[in-house]
Amino acid sequence: MKRLRLSQNNRVVLGVCGGLAEYFNIDPTIVRVIFVLLAFMAGLGPIAYLVIAAVIGGNEGR
Repeated sequence: MKRLRLSQNNRVVLGVCGGLAEYFNIDPTIVRVIFVLLAFMAGLGPIAYLVIAAVIGGNEGR
């Protein structure tokens, strides 16, 4: 079973975008662009990034 994890290879800040890209088997740049667009359009990018990092990071020990 595939697990969502913070990326160790495609890491820029915390590895959230890289981890999501690895999980969905897409280019990490696409995920990063989506977060940037969310940040500019709705102001949700940074908040969503931190929430996802906390959720994924909390599951790393399992």
